[in-house]
Amino acid sequence: MTEEKEYKNLIVQGAIYKTTYTRKFEERLMWEAPNENLLYSFIPGTIIDIYIKPKDKVKEGETLLLLEAMKMQNQVRMPFDGEIVKIYVKKEDVIPKRHLMIEIKPKILK
Repeated sequence: MTEEKEYKNLIVQGAIYKTTYTRKFEERLMWEAPNENLLYSFIPGTIIDIYIKPKDKVKEGETLLLLEAMKMQNQVRMPFDGEIVKIYVKKEDVIPKRHLMIEIKPKILK
């Protein structure tokens, strides 16, 4: 018994093509724009120290916490002026890559 293929439209620069998709393509994760208010770890490591607490007002460039990874201490700095909403890690936590560490709220300009 032969399997009937389902053809779908694929649009490339305005031209429409009929094609089949692979299972891998059908099941791929769709890209989402990152949320700038959530700080994730960029490398697995251990939280050495936390310099902030919720509701702190922090300026761009200030150190938020110290993350030790591969025998190096990395300073995680504030990306913009704002306020700390929630801290998801504590001192001596061992965290993986892409682990949510801090939620921040940007300073509203008046």
